[in-house]
Amino acid sequence: MWYSAVWCIVTLILSVLATPFAVAAQQAQHVPRIGYLHAGSSSMFGAREEAFRQGLRELGYVEGQNMVIEWRYAEGPPDRIPALAAELVRLKVDVIVTGGPTTTRAAKEATATIPIVFVGVGDPVGAGFVASLARPGGHLTGLSTLAPEISGKHLELLKESVSRLSRVAVLGTSSNPGNAQAFKELERAAGAFGVQLLYFDVLAAEDIAAVFRAASQERADAVLVLGRPVLSAHRTQLIDLALMNRLPASYPWPEIMQEGGLMTYGVSLTDLHRRAATYVDKILKGAKPADLPVEQPMKFELVINLKTAKALGLTMPPSLLLLADEVIQ
Repeated sequence: MWYSAVWCIVTLILSVLATPFAVAAQQAQHVPRIGYLHAGSSSMFGAREEAFRQGLRELGYVEGQNMVIEWRYAEGPPDRIPALAAELVRLKVDVIVTGGPTTTRAAKEATATIPIVFVGVGDPVGAGFVASLARPGGHLTGLSTLAPEISGKHLELLKESVSRLSRVAVLGTSSNPGNAQAFKELERAAGAFGVQLLYFDVLAAEDIAAVFRAASQERADAVLVLGRPVLSAHRTQLIDLALMNRLPASYPWPEIMQEGGLMTYGVSLTDLHRRAATYVDKILKGAKPADLPVEQPMKFELVINLKTAKALGLTMPPSLLLLADEVIQ
């Protein structure tokens, strides 16, 4: 009798002691799975991808060892994005990282529960992704490119680069939430610089060639491209047409400078991707997106391609070259 009682007590003690180890073992078996969704291609945005990996490594995450990343790129066509977002939801990832407003909207429509960290959204409040920057209030948060003065800075840099600049063709997409705000800032800057803006709405790829023909007919002196998905997907065409029409152009994507773009100025998207890892880490450790304020950009970069400047017959001012973060010879 006493033997049975002692055995029951010992069994109970062993069971209690074993419980924390069992829980720990279950937790140790769970490898975080991160979904990454982008409208572009890995070949173009590889630097951003690596910056995200670097940010995770700094926090102790190593891809393939203690976490998995499901990379999904639409490679241009926006109609592929919803299916890719749905695929990440089916994989039951722990968090989805999105690059830009189009992929963020697709992810938001695909899930109401999986946390979403967006990177590179110009106006997350205006787009309806968060209630406010300080208090997102839902299952989305992240890093914004909200810096209205950037558009004016683009115009200022073009003014410094092109002598007697008087007419600038602005390429944007009216359906993009941040388009109106960017153009409003451009109008203010244009008044200060004495420049006339010629706005062209690019809603689809077939609009691009027609827009350049119209810009030439309107005697534009330069082109300013706003960062919109349809334009990003056809960046090579933009560069070729700008060179063909001998129009100096300013772009928002540093990645295309090696492809022949003249100039880019804007928020460092590689820096934002590196910092996005901090949000992922906090969410994986239990933080709610609703409680994580949206960050605004802190690092900007200017890149100039002197080869393209020479092809256009432009002499870039030494003062501008000194300001550049990178000069491509």
